[in-house]
Amino acid sequence: MIASEPLPHFVDDLLGYLHETHPTYATLDGVHTHDDLLEDVSRHGIDSEAHALSGYLRRLDEITPDTLTGVERLEHRMLTAHLQSRMFELEAVRTWERNPQFYSDLLATSLAGQTLFGHAPAAERARRVLSKLRQTPRFIQAARDNIKDAPGIYVKVGIEAMRGTLKFIDDDLPRAFADVDDLHLLGDLADAQTEASQSVRRYIDYLETDVAPKARASFRLGREKFEQKLRLDEGVSLPIDRLLAIATRELAATQEQFRSLAGKTNGGDPIAAWQKTKALHPAPGQLVATGRQQLDELATFLERQKIISLPPGEPIAVAPTPDFYRWSFASMWTAGPFESKPSRAYYYLTDVDPSWAPERQDEHLRDYNIPTLWSISIHEVYPGHFLHYQHLRKVESKTRKSIMFAPASFIEGWAHYCEQMMIEAGFGRQDPSIRLGQLAEALVRLVRFIVCIKLHAEDMSVEQGVRYFRDEAFMEEGSARREAERGAFDPTYLVYTVGKLMLLKLRQDYKAQQGKSYSLRSFHDTLLGQGTAPFWLHRQLMLGDDNGDLLE
Repeated sequence: MIASEPLPHFVDDLLGYLHETHPTYATLDGVHTHDDLLEDVSRHGIDSEAHALSGYLRRLDEITPDTLTGVERLEHRMLTAHLQSRMFELEAVRTWERNPQFYSDLLATSLAGQTLFGHAPAAERARRVLSKLRQTPRFIQAARDNIKDAPGIYVKVGIEAMRGTLKFIDDDLPRAFADVDDLHLLGDLADAQTEASQSVRRYIDYLETDVAPKARASFRLGREKFEQKLRLDEGVSLPIDRLLAIATRELAATQEQFRSLAGKTNGGDPIAAWQKTKALHPAPGQLVATGRQQLDELATFLERQKIISLPPGEPIAVAPTPDFYRWSFASMWTAGPFESKPSRAYYYLTDVDPSWAPERQDEHLRDYNIPTLWSISIHEVYPGHFLHYQHLRKVESKTRKSIMFAPASFIEGWAHYCEQMMIEAGFGRQDPSIRLGQLAEALVRLVRFIVCIKLHAEDMSVEQGVRYFRDEAFMEEGSARREAERGAFDPTYLVYTVGKLMLLKLRQDYKAQQGKSYSLRSFHDTLLGQGTAPFWLHRQLMLGDDNGDLLE
């Protein structure tokens, strides 16, 4: 009888393969063995990956459960779903065949991973960028070959994203390595930038002239694919009708809280109160300075309240969002959990474009009002994504440490949960508007929950989605449109609220089980100490309970 393969050996082999096949995400994981490579996104590369993943699934299936520890059996189940999820994406969802933005985001993130983080000397990182730029024409050709029958909204957003990537290559990369003094390297870099830029520019022209006029495909996943994706990606197997019922109930309750609080501050008119609150925002160009001040106050609050441990970590730079990523409202870029040494983390905020008309600038900043910005800073930094990563570095299990396996419902669920948890812990108690901002952010996430289901499993149009965000989450027109369009290409962006609800349920059950020994700090430290995993696995580790689909 052949001995069963040890699960840690399998995980090492699988992670090595995934890091080699997805070098961009290897960098974000803190692994730099493949920093000079771009992904092979050719049809041959796609087919090869699907074949390899199938082989890994067979190997995993051959590992005898009797040889595993209790925790390893849970991780075995987690890895099985993850591999099935990757295969489902490649073979059924087929983003690589439908969405040009897939390529723009991947290229820009790959280049940015070498420019934003100081994990190696600038000259070394410049050589890695040079290698990536030289591979860019091949990468872009694969994008051109692969995209078939694209939905119009995907082409529109893909063109916008490609333009941002082009600007990043043309403008940001030269500035990123301005201090490198190797003239030969700089010359090679300039030549490669020119060639890469030309290939991207030609692709944008191709999308505009050849692809866009014929883009008639539907963006919808359909009910069956939507439910399957949610089950495999996030471990959530509730049917869509039940999910919609939960989302609708939570939206009504949150709207009632929002109206009640807003009404108290403006003579009983909640909408007028919120519009007045939204007028309290940073001036154009002051968003970064305001965000930096908020981080100082949040860190001080966490140190005093002791509701979560604060591991020592790298410094945080608050900066304007790079052009290639401006579709994002705000984001946190933190060195990966396998990084051997700390490096600076970046909290990006998307300020107005000076070329915008004053009306558009004001509309954009109204969604960056001070109370909402508090929730954003909590979500992205303290105690959200940034602090999560500091805890993740200490996790020993590679399965639950690597971002390659991390379910979005846990990552985003934690950060969204933190917005509410901080208010519950007393942050901003003297300023009711901060609670109003938290509720406003919750409304946006709840509307995402509903809209993505109706977009992909029912017959809602993007325009109807825009109106839904505007009417139900009280958003400005431009922001509502951005949210609805994102729902078309990010079909499971319900993970924010779904993850938050599962986390709140876990906290409630853990508190009941612990009794008098319960503390909020012990709950948070225990949860984050287990790494990133589906909530059903966290429930098993903390409660011995596998009911991970309970959102209430």
